Amino acid sequence: MMAEENYQKKSLGILGGGQLGRMVIQAAINYNIEIHILDPDANAPCKHLSPRFVQGNLKDFDTVYAFGKGCDIITIEIEHVNTDALEQLEKEGKKVFPQPHIIRLIQDKRKQKQFYKEKGIPTSPFILTENKQDAQAQMGFLPAVHKLGKEGYDGRGVQLIRTEQDLDKAFDAPGLLEKFVDFDKELAVIVAKNERGDIKTFPVVECAFHPVHNLVEFLFSPAEIPASIEKEARALAEKVIEELGMVGILAVELFLTKEGKLLVNEIAPRPHNSGHHTIEANGVSQFEQHIRAVMNMPLGDTSARSSAAMVNVLGEDGYTGEAYVEGIDELLKEEGAYLHLYGKKLTKPFRKMGHVTILDSDLAALKSKAQRIKETIKIKA
Repeated sequence: MMAEENYQKKSLGILGGGQLGRMVIQAAINYNIEIHILDPDANAPCKHLSPRFVQGNLKDFDTVYAFGKGCDIITIEIEHVNTDALEQLEKEGKKVFPQPHIIRLIQDKRKQKQFYKEKGIPTSPFILTENKQDAQAQMGFLPAVHKLGKEGYDGRGVQLIRTEQDLDKAFDAPGLLEKFVDFDKELAVIVAKNERGDIKTFPVVECAFHPVHNLVEFLFSPAEIPASIEKEARALAEKVIEELGMVGILAVELFLTKEGKLLVNEIAPRPHNSGHHTIEANGVSQFEQHIRAVMNMPLGDTSARSSAAMVNVLGEDGYTGEAYVEGIDELLKEEGAYLHLYGKKLTKPFRKMGHVTILDSDLAALKSKAQRIKETIKIKA
């Protein structure tokens, strides 16, 4: 009984007040858990949902430290935060999950890839590069993907280098060249671990990315893969979180090669776009599971209630300004469709403004509905 009273009386501070924080708050309300938010945007999606909203720079030591002092437990919804401040808070007895040294490792894609190699986690071959000249000297490694070591986010900081002519696109900063993977599918697994050491994975999902902007356009759950691959992918996600020694929720993005081999692409130590459908489709959502993990509560039931698809609602190309949503009435007539808008006042091309989850037992019907809904909902200005 003491353990239950313990987490019920603790506040949770989140660095970042975007849509992920907003959906964490929505889950926390059911447990009367007080959520504090730090975000640089005065009009962040969490602004009016948190009893303590602080506007401030997530990368500033003093700002993050002062915010963290007013919370019992601290977590993140974005990796680009001041880890020195989090480490200081941890030294002073605050619970910080994921742990600051893990955030620091994941912030740097170079260290992330070296970690996979050291721990025997399958990943694509790679070469570390210090600058553009370094990358241009690796013609024999092409085709490859050049990634910035730090600050890449939502498709930014990634360049496909297929031929010698493309080498001019290489970044003139520390990065890595990853061998291009001619994959069959892009998959993702959400895994969670609490302080007690309990681990649970969600069913594997399949992601379809926008061909230009490298953002998830559609997601399908469950992935159309053999049971053996499903089992292997979930075991691989568990291995990653255990090798990290991490507490919290972790998204593990995977390539399934045409030869049937799984390779870890990247990881994110927070709720992730590949788990949004879990709000309606699973026994527990990724957002509630995140709360349960970082607050050392029992982890929830991850099993699927239904097959599902998720459509990202992005700002329309050519529109910047105060957001207006077209097509809501048509969407509301769709059976099994659930709209989530993120409370962002301003739209710009390809900004994530919301998502729609669709439930249907028939996979063909799901794919048809997902395409129809993508063409129905438009965010304009």
